[in-house]
Amino acid sequence: MVSATRVRVASALLLAAASVGTYAALTGATAAGSTHPAGQTNTAKAGRPSVKRFDLNGYVIITAYSLGRNTGNTFRQTYTHSKVQGVPIKGPFVGTKFPAEDYVAMPIGNHEIYVAWLDPKKHALVDVFVMNFSTHVVYDYAPGSSHPESSGTVTVQKRGSQPLP
Repeated sequence: MVSATRVRVASALLLAAASVGTYAALTGATAAGSTHPAGQTNTAKAGRPSVKRFDLNGYVIITAYSLGRNTGNTFRQTYTHSKVQGVPIKGPFVGTKFPAEDYVAMPIGNHEIYVAWLDPKKHALVDVFVMNFSTHVVYDYAPGSSHPESSGTVTVQKRGSQPLP
């Protein structure tokens, strides 16, 4: 005769295995039907994610830095369909003239975009930002020094025609 302890242990193991199997089936089905993050879709052939650009045309964005290389500086960034003009409006860099640059912006999360400024002649990165419009935090990486990173606040002074992600 089988002891009650063995029956209980076998029942517990069977219940645990059934729970794990059910969990795996449900999470697999949910993952298969899940939506992609903002700006990403599957390509028809490769099944790989792709990114969608974000047009900042009409936006005027203010970045004020309290940490890193740009500490104490505030910049106005004015965007068209393909160009951006950065102008220092407060701090040690006021009076510095920067050329207009090309840019690429991509939504990377809720209320968050990645923006890369590019030299139009060399196509080299000039400045890279991650801007979170929910927390109002900006991260900035400007190549060209041994400590190129900065962080601070980001605000929208003027909205463009396309709503932020």
